[in-house]
Amino acid sequence: MEFQSPHNLSFAEELYEKFLADPQSVDPSWRQLFESFSKGNGHANGHGTNGFAAALTLTPTPVVPRVGAAAELQDRVFRLIGAYRARGHKYANLDPLGLKAGAGSGPDLETEAFSDGELDQLVPSGTLPGPAVARVRDMVAQLRETYCRSIGVEFSHIEDNTMRLWLQNRMEATRNRLTLTQEEQLRILTKLTEAESFEQFLHTKFVGAKRFSLEGGESLIPLMDLVVDSAGVSGVREVVIGMAHRGRLNVLVNIMDQEPEHLFAAFDDKHPEAYLGGGDVKYHLGYSTDRKLPNGKSVHLSLCFNPSHLEWVNCVVEGRTRAKQDRFSRGNPQQVLPLIVHGDAAFAGQGLVMETMQLAALPGYATGGTIHVVVNNQVGFTTPPESARSTPQATDIGRMFHIPIFHVNGEDPEAVAHVVKLAVDWRQTFGKDVIIDLFCYRKFGHNEGDEPSFTQPLMYQAISRKKTVREEYMTHLLKLGHVTEQQAEEIRENKRQSLEQALQNARNPGFHQRPISALAGLWSKYKGGKDAETPEVNTAIPEDLCRQLLTSISTPPPDFAVHPKLVKFLEARREMAQGVKPLDWGAAEALTFASLVHQGYPVRLSGQDSRRGTFAHRHAVLTSTVDGNSYTPLQHVRAGQAPFEVYDSPLSEAGVLGFDYGYSLDYPDALIIWEAQFGDFVNAAQVIIDQFLISAETKWNRLSGLTLMLPHGYEGQGPEHSSARVGRFLHLSAQDNIQVANVTTPAQLFHLLRRQVLRLFRKPLVLFTPKSLLRHKSVVSDLAEFSRGRFVRLIGDREENDRAKIRRVLLCSGKVYFDLDQARVERGRDDVAIIRLEQLYPFPLTLLAEELQKYAAGTPLVWVQEEPLNQGAWAFIRGKLPKSITERHPLSHVARAESPSPATGSLAAHKLEQSMLVDEALGTKP
Repeated sequence: MEFQSPHNLSFAEELYEKFLADPQSVDPSWRQLFESFSKGNGHANGHGTNGFAAALTLTPTPVVPRVGAAAELQDRVFRLIGAYRARGHKYANLDPLGLKAGAGSGPDLETEAFSDGELDQLVPSGTLPGPAVARVRDMVAQLRETYCRSIGVEFSHIEDNTMRLWLQNRMEATRNRLTLTQEEQLRILTKLTEAESFEQFLHTKFVGAKRFSLEGGESLIPLMDLVVDSAGVSGVREVVIGMAHRGRLNVLVNIMDQEPEHLFAAFDDKHPEAYLGGGDVKYHLGYSTDRKLPNGKSVHLSLCFNPSHLEWVNCVVEGRTRAKQDRFSRGNPQQVLPLIVHGDAAFAGQGLVMETMQLAALPGYATGGTIHVVVNNQVGFTTPPESARSTPQATDIGRMFHIPIFHVNGEDPEAVAHVVKLAVDWRQTFGKDVIIDLFCYRKFGHNEGDEPSFTQPLMYQAISRKKTVREEYMTHLLKLGHVTEQQAEEIRENKRQSLEQALQNARNPGFHQRPISALAGLWSKYKGGKDAETPEVNTAIPEDLCRQLLTSISTPPPDFAVHPKLVKFLEARREMAQGVKPLDWGAAEALTFASLVHQGYPVRLSGQDSRRGTFAHRHAVLTSTVDGNSYTPLQHVRAGQAPFEVYDSPLSEAGVLGFDYGYSLDYPDALIIWEAQFGDFVNAAQVIIDQFLISAETKWNRLSGLTLMLPHGYEGQGPEHSSARVGRFLHLSAQDNIQVANVTTPAQLFHLLRRQVLRLFRKPLVLFTPKSLLRHKSVVSDLAEFSRGRFVRLIGDREENDRAKIRRVLLCSGKVYFDLDQARVERGRDDVAIIRLEQLYPFPLTLLAEELQKYAAGTPLVWVQEEPLNQGAWAFIRGKLPKSITERHPLSHVARAESPSPATGSLAAHKLEQSMLVDEALGTKP
């Protein structure tokens, strides 16, 4: 029944007439009111509406206020229900330390007070599960138990009515309680015991060692255990886990089932010679395992390696998850679940959290929902919440994404279990993220050597009085009679003994610690190591196939309305296929992708505006001018081809690059490319580069074949549109950790990208791609160059030039070659040779030395770069050239003047600088 305004007399009259005709058709609360009216005022059923209306004026106590009072009470009850649903979480009993004011009360005490008489009134319960009519007091109790006990839920911000009602009904029907079997309760107690025993064991055996203890947040272990079990039952095959440091060692042992011997050996650290210059600290390490579930199924768990930049693993987790999902079954994400454990201060404070969550519903990056667990210590290092965020809750960013946020008291493990069940079911039902905010505390400081009471004395006074979560839960089970003290002690003693045995094993002279990560499974046939020790592969394809592929991807369906300007673009590509024109950069790139998917190698390209290409050279996706539908030619190369995917990313460098890096970790047999809109923008993803791409092999023995395409070149576009920071990448280059290339021909691009996939050598490729050269008349390659040869790391001067005439050898890389060559030709300088370094790292020293042998001893060697002297590759080149070269060929350099900025903002100044640079390089004035 729909209730109108409290004092709507016509509504009351209509309802009363309905009551007179059929009393049972009226809601019980109104029926009770009308029966009272009829008896109390001498009106029999049959007087009709007129009698009811007359009574309103004749009776000493008018009925209008009584009817109005009932409707007004009903209205307040409904508002109360809405208040609990929307704001009940503010009053929930969440803080194990009891320092949060107002916990355990309810919104009615603040704004919705009821008298004792009203609390005993029977009113319709509306959408509240249970009887259709209930006492107000009982409804308040139901609402408080649902929303203000150990669980507080934010879900009223979810706009989708179906989703919101699903949650509402699930929670209110159970009063946010999960009925656990005795076996399930024992499982929780066991996991709490394992968590507590492990931390206490480390605390006593490795005194003062930094371990980022989980004490105070031990409920994280049964939480994660329950996530894995619940997910496995619902059809999940793999769980990809990301987390920072706190509790990581505990998770490794008690969730990932890593043998504690290896951690203990790492604490003892008795074999330093094995880790010279490499390895990582214990609480950064990852692991993988297969977990057997009670139902006999198996779930594979992968804990990602993570550096000290706390939340930066988030996007890597999502990328790995998407790769696994694509490998298992594209379009069905339910089989792989991302689980990310955050800290409260980091979740609220680090922008990468938002960048990663923003990917959740995008076609190229969605993973079907992530379970986010925030370990809410209620303090960040030494910083309290009021200094760390501008929002009431650490999790408020989640409201942006219309997902549920479950706040739960970590001292109530059964409430935690209920929230886990809801979270997993939500994710599997709706394919959306969900947040579990686990309120707990941090028994020690930020690390075990810290003194937290310097800055939080009251908090740590409360912590010092606390029993452990395990002790509190054991007391609860003892009262229920579901466990005996002997059983609980046996669980703890068994765990202690197993840890003691593991420590003895670790200290046995014959014990050998396993390598951090072995290359197995998908990675078993791939290798890292040295570039020079890797065999070359044939990257050419038959010329007939070149023609066929290029024609195919340049010919859209006949009924597809291509943009008029692209008609000529496609015609030109078809002419290139017939050998009428040489191939430009865009055609070579398209041919590369087509050839790979034709051979069965997947290609994924993502970045800002990558479908069209920032400089409109690609047009990988065509859009119909008639109906707006799209057509992707590279997805129609042949029947049964490998997938080709190209995605326009959000305006995010760090989040998307991290995602694509994660994707590359679980798709070694694909060409994975992240493209910056301008190479300069890679600055915004420096943590992903430094902490993952550059150092992962050395730290974690993890390989990646990710390619970075960074548009680079000085064309007068200003400081943020010129330089991809070549010098920075070269500064980070060591032990063949990455490949750095700046190629100058379309055929070189073709062979290099194909080499990246066809070789079994897996290292990130940093490729500086051109801007102005995309349409430069000299940057072309004949069709035959794609059907023979391979990528060359160095291109010498033209063979037709007379080496005996050379009085000056210029060494350069990338776009500046064409400026130098044009000036050389225009000025008739046949005494100048130009050598191009196509691969800067690993540095092709042997090839360069052989090339320089063609020139007479004493011929000057000049490094030329467009970048300022303190940037670019000069410092790197100078360090790489040995005396055997520099004594034979005196070395000098030409560059822009030192500058803190990569480029001038003035186009005229740029042209002047470039002219001066070319003049100095050639050694003459024009």
